[in-house]
Amino acid sequence: MFVIDDGKRFVIPRTEMTYPGHNMKLHENAADPEKAPVDHVMADFEDACPYEFKGEKSRKTVVEALNKLDFGKKVVTVRPNNILSPFFVGDMEAIYLGAPDKFHGIVLPKTRGPEDIHYVACVIDELERRAKWKRRTQIESLIETPQALVKAYDIATASPRMCGLIFGIADFAANLGIREVVDNQTQIFHYSKQAMVVAAKAAGLHAIDNVYLRLVRKDDTPEKKAQVEAGLREKNIGSQMLGMDGTWVIHPQQAKIANECYGPNAEQVAYAKRVIELYHAKGGGSMADPENGEMIDEATIKIAIMDLAKAVQAGDVPAEYLAEHARKSAEITGYDILEYIGRVA
Repeated sequence: MFVIDDGKRFVIPRTEMTYPGHNMKLHENAADPEKAPVDHVMADFEDACPYEFKGEKSRKTVVEALNKLDFGKKVVTVRPNNILSPFFVGDMEAIYLGAPDKFHGIVLPKTRGPEDIHYVACVIDELERRAKWKRRTQIESLIETPQALVKAYDIATASPRMCGLIFGIADFAANLGIREVVDNQTQIFHYSKQAMVVAAKAAGLHAIDNVYLRLVRKDDTPEKKAQVEAGLREKNIGSQMLGMDGTWVIHPQQAKIANECYGPNAEQVAYAKRVIELYHAKGGGSMADPENGEMIDEATIKIAIMDLAKAVQAGDVPAEYLAEHARKSAEITGYDILEYIGRVA
């Protein structure tokens, strides 16, 4: 979870849009609320940046964008090259010394284990001190290798700066010798994705799914467009059902469908409010829902509370309403599920 605006706002991203950092036009599009209706943007120095722009060319563009553009309410992050790259230190120095308090965190690629997080956190400590940062930046770590997946919980708990884990499907598949990285992801990567989710949630972090690599092209037929969009929706619904909080997107065209998949719709919000209010009005315990006959108990109320937490972030439910019902649940069970898994501070 990103803690921003001096601790007044908490963001668990539904959509994290990645784009090449060397291209100013893409920064401008990412900042535009209509062109890029996403929760989080990430300027990339790593895989999306062509070799010829590595180093000073891309750094100059990213720093200029961070200082010049208004990204509104979006979480703003940067992905440096990995820590073994000759570009890593220069990337970090450029953004931290050149754009203090202008972004919220970094996305660390190719994380091998908790020692990488320890090192990066120390680098950030020093750079924030040198540039007199007032904001405390956070770290999202990409889980892209079998080694990282095995150590995912240790990575997630390696620093107080950690806020999320992201599944990097392409590198992970390459390490396993898997060719298919687009279709049937929930089946092929079921264990890998949910293992990362479990590690993230055990540490109180958010879990972000990988990109969907098919895009709608200008010359696609309506049938082809519908097929691509159906694939995007299927991938994200499957990942949401594994516990992912959001997904990476590689183009604004993916944002609307992805946002829908990771946030409760109006019908789901209404259901959550109805069953919570019914449950507390009846004094708790196990009971049948009078509208559909399904059983309701404290465990199902926790699911409803989680949906309402997402609705609060979207502005569809008052935070006070959520806090009241989470408190009622905690008074009986002894623990607040929102605090336990890091949904709110």
